[in-house]
Amino acid sequence: MDSPDLTPFLTSWPYEVGRINCRFVDVPDGRRVLQIRLDLGILQLETVGRPDGQRPEGHESLLRLHRSSRERWSLVHDDDRGFILTTEECAALREEAVQYYHRYVALLVLEDFDGVIRDTSRNIEVFDLCRDHGADEQDRDILEQFRPYVIMMRSRAEAAKAVAAGEPKSAIAAVDRGLEEIRVAMDDAGAAERFEGSNEVQLLRGMRDMLVPRLPVSQRSELEERLRSAIAAENYELAAILRDELRMLRE
Repeated sequence: MDSPDLTPFLTSWPYEVGRINCRFVDVPDGRRVLQIRLDLGILQLETVGRPDGQRPEGHESLLRLHRSSRERWSLVHDDDRGFILTTEECAALREEAVQYYHRYVALLVLEDFDGVIRDTSRNIEVFDLCRDHGADEQDRDILEQFRPYVIMMRSRAEAAKAVAAGEPKSAIAAVDRGLEEIRVAMDDAGAAERFEGSNEVQLLRGMRDMLVPRLPVSQRSELEERLRSAIAAENYELAAILRDELRMLRE
């Protein structure tokens, strides 16, 4: 760029209020990058590896670095129970997770479902790592409030990918898995009473309601069998989901 003034560049891609403005751009060295238009400028992210392109101590990410350290600890001590992440390390992992959050939100808009599944799954790994090895209680607990949201985003991407492949049954299964994972996460956090009213659950149930009519009638017997198994296992949340699916099939 001949001039350091970014005004012409920003003017060529105006910010639009109320939507996520993002796009893929192929750069001269052959990489594809992700750009997000913000009200105050443009954010450019790498599409693979760490979004800012950094490689902490030669690793793809801080998550990979600390996973490697935990593996070495486990080899020496036969398990990972004594492995500890300092408060500073947990804070850096959280900051890194925010980078991946910005990327997977944009990737969902651009329908790169594999990318969303990859980035949400790795952020859940960060939650697990800090929960299991954080130096103090705050480090272990602070990310848990975001777990239902990230599970929901991953389930949305899995379901959307299945729909694009013409597999509504797999899409519904992805939503059901997500709902169950959120239920378990809220139970573990002592917040089971929040499950029914949570935004994440409402969004996934709404998505499922749109998917069930796409199932062929031949799926009814299988749903009925899954319902019987869920009741026998006293998994009443899943049973309620399956009853809703059967009701919509009959309609």
